[in-house]
Amino acid sequence: MTMAAAMQGRTAESPARSQASRIAHVDIVADLGEAEAVWRALEEPGHLFTPYQRFDLLSPWQRLVGGCEGARPFIVIARDAERQPLVLLPLSLRQSHGVRTACFMGGKHTTFNMGLWNAGFAAQTAAADLDALLTPLHEHADVLALTQQPLRWHDQQNPFALLPRQSAVNGCPLLTMEPGGPPTSRISNSFRRRLKSKEKKLQALAGYRYHLATTDADVTRLLDWFFRVKPVRMAEQKLPNVFAEPGVETFVRSACLAPRGEGRVIDIHALECDEEVIAIFAGVADGQRFSMMFNTYTMSEHARYSPGLILMRYIIDRYAERGYRSLDLGIGSDEYKRMFCKDDEAIFDSFVPLTSRGKLAAMAMSSLSHGKRLVKQNQMLFDLARRLRQAFG
Repeated sequence: MTMAAAMQGRTAESPARSQASRIAHVDIVADLGEAEAVWRALEEPGHLFTPYQRFDLLSPWQRLVGGCEGARPFIVIARDAERQPLVLLPLSLRQSHGVRTACFMGGKHTTFNMGLWNAGFAAQTAAADLDALLTPLHEHADVLALTQQPLRWHDQQNPFALLPRQSAVNGCPLLTMEPGGPPTSRISNSFRRRLKSKEKKLQALAGYRYHLATTDADVTRLLDWFFRVKPVRMAEQKLPNVFAEPGVETFVRSACLAPRGEGRVIDIHALECDEEVIAIFAGVADGQRFSMMFNTYTMSEHARYSPGLILMRYIIDRYAERGYRSLDLGIGSDEYKRMFCKDDEAIFDSFVPLTSRGKLAAMAMSSLSHGKRLVKQNQMLFDLARRLRQAFG
């Protein structure tokens, strides 16, 4: 029997020593379809998760990208004595050098990783609950590599903050927005004036407009443009093109076309004129937070008028007017992000050994992550690492 088949539908009773836990059953599911109903139920109001954990985002990633990378679904569902779901962990399992590693689904394409938690249970989660949740996994995985987790989400602590943790390699610049606050509380008057001055040049173009893509035709047209322009931009910056990796373009198109309420699972905001697409920003939203996933801007002369910054101003004002409380531009402290985002989201990694073999792997992963963080924080080391990557990459 294959490991995936052995995992299918298996239920483990929580260990006797964790009787204080509300978790009575832990199911490990290797099939996305089997997990779908519970997963979607945990996306309803009253649950704690980030928009990166939606089924319609991670399911196509697993099928189209994770599968190509040798990652198999490893979905953990914990239930109470009445078999009501308390938490779902959207993990995938990889095997390398004899070590079985369970990671969050989404790979390089999710800014934040979390489980999908019943909010009431998450607020009361204790060490005994985590013990009951993780003990049944020992049979199937050697180590949990749980990276890029927010310490808090919507003012509630991430229950996995109780695990041993360390700061993530990269931070995430954050803009906190005061509901009902004046526009100047988000973007200063002087910055707004500078952007308006630049925008005057663009406003002279026929058909110039900002909009959120709402039709399938709009979404497809903007993505066609993005997948032509982004590789050129990344080559200019001597960066590897993650969008060229197997399955990635199909995954992105699938999530951008998947409906969610009035919008999409990934929303695309654009500046356009009749002649061309000028800039796009695409991201995920959940009613309280907008989080940017990918962007690019024109190769034409219109690029000199800072269309990306102008588009960002429109997006910030749009979500602020809808009562959103925060906005982020993704991992990394690029200069343009700091123009808008003055705070930082606290993000952590946890490397949890499940077996004796996993202990060494967890130590190695933790040390490597810590080393990368030190390099990022030391500008001279960071510049040296970048030059070496460009020379040998």
